[in-house]
Amino acid sequence: MNNVLYLLLRRLRVPLITMIVVYSISILGFVLIPGQDNEGNIWRMDFFHAVYFVSFMGSTIGFGEIPYEFTSAQRMWTLLMIYATVVAWLYGIGSTLALVQEPVFGRLLRRRSFTSEVAGFAEPFYLVCGYGVTGRIVVHKLAKRDIRAVVIDIDQDRIDDLEMDHLPLRVPGLCADGALPDVLYDAGLQHPHCIGVLALTDDDSANLAISIASKLLVPQRLVISRTEADVTTANLLSFGTNLVVDPFQAYAGYLSMAVHSPYKHLVYDWLINPYHRPLSSAYQNTQGRWIICGFGRFGRALYKAFKEHDVAITVIDAKPESVNQTAQQIWGVGTEAKTLEEAGIHDAIGIVAGTDNDADNLSIIMTARELKPKLVTVVRQNLDANRRVFEHSGADFVMEPGRIIANQIMAQIKTPLLPAFIAALEHYDDVWAHTLLNRMSSVVGEDELDSWAFTLSEEQTPAINMALDEGVLIKMNVLLKDPRDYRKMLPAFPLMLRREGEIKMLPGELKELQLGDEILFCGLSEAFRQVEWTVNNYNVLQYVLTGKEENKTLLSRWLNKE
Repeated sequence: MNNVLYLLLRRLRVPLITMIVVYSISILGFVLIPGQDNEGNIWRMDFFHAVYFVSFMGSTIGFGEIPYEFTSAQRMWTLLMIYATVVAWLYGIGSTLALVQEPVFGRLLRRRSFTSEVAGFAEPFYLVCGYGVTGRIVVHKLAKRDIRAVVIDIDQDRIDDLEMDHLPLRVPGLCADGALPDVLYDAGLQHPHCIGVLALTDDDSANLAISIASKLLVPQRLVISRTEADVTTANLLSFGTNLVVDPFQAYAGYLSMAVHSPYKHLVYDWLINPYHRPLSSAYQNTQGRWIICGFGRFGRALYKAFKEHDVAITVIDAKPESVNQTAQQIWGVGTEAKTLEEAGIHDAIGIVAGTDNDADNLSIIMTARELKPKLVTVVRQNLDANRRVFEHSGADFVMEPGRIIANQIMAQIKTPLLPAFIAALEHYDDVWAHTLLNRMSSVVGEDELDSWAFTLSEEQTPAINMALDEGVLIKMNVLLKDPRDYRKMLPAFPLMLRREGEIKMLPGELKELQLGDEILFCGLSEAFRQVEWTVNNYNVLQYVLTGKEENKTLLSRWLNKE
């Protein structure tokens, strides 16, 4: 507000002074010029009447001569002052309109309005820096879950897109550089209801600055950052950034899992990706030699991930700095049949078009399919504007960096137990994953799988906490009973139990629960809402435990105790 007032006074200083001078001269003239009363006596207007007369003369033309008819000299002065005050008013109004139309004044007003709106938040929210592909997906998913967000982006067009996106929740947006601490402060960095900061700009330096400022000002707050450079990743992790997502590393690990463990890959897909693929879609024919076109950041990350699982690889790259960095390397781009044949396309099982040029990547895929139609194809999409073209490319996998980062961030936001489950999944074989998939499929069918978690505590599960304090034995299957009919089970099952740091995968439904247990469930979303009812309402919990509907309010429990 101070900035707006300062700008107003600064830009309107001359018009205001002009108006004050004109009015002062006008008032002084009416005081000095003699008039006549009704009896012909000399009469002089005092300052009060002069101010009164000039006040309505300056703003209106229709007026009377008070308190007596004017003399010729007074009328001449009045005529001059009418023109003078009208000019002064036009000058002031014109200056004000010009100021209102100035971009800087509009930005100050918008920032003031944005700051006031954020300061008035009374519910938890995330501060999202960057409304590109990743930020947009994350904000939409948060809004879908009724979680509020505040957006900062340096591009006004993206903030305009935010206004036009028709989100179910109002999401305030500000066009500003999120790397500046003042901007972060205005966006609610130190707001008591801010639960996390997401640094999702396409500039590693800006993400680093946002993360540093967040951790310095509020060390205990969740900070998630994207990065595309190993140096920045190490820097972010060095001061405690909670999650750092490198899209190239993430997708390399994702694709590598699809090659060596197709069923674990499908488990990951069902839990992390929003698109539900049927069980029969697991990629079985991925064992063999792969061709990687492009040996940049993505190509190197993929090469490293494949090599960890002894996958045979041939690399195609045309950049001088990439020459002879691998044992099997072909010089070229991969868009020509001759280059692909030289790389052994007819003996390969799959090809990855991973250059930083979308047209080249699509050309590689189309040429490769002409040579070998049954090839497994992976294509990297660099620009979001080309999404429609890539959707119709027919590739088995389309790498979208923004969507990869968004999925990983949402997994972390939904529950930190989900990334822990994915990490633990690495220690199990594909047969175990296949059994898990069958169980998932029997529970959700063709619907989308959801996941959620609870920590047995007074804050998250007050009913369970109360019952355990009373010595009631509660087993895992109690949480899966339908609160509308305790004889029915909900379409869900426990994926993981973490107790005092020890992880138990697929815990049995007769497992006895303890305070402090962290439990990850999966199933249909409707089951989540029913489980929430059970863990929060003591009467509902008593019903699923005993099958009897009892009124166990705090008052009745106290009276019964007495």
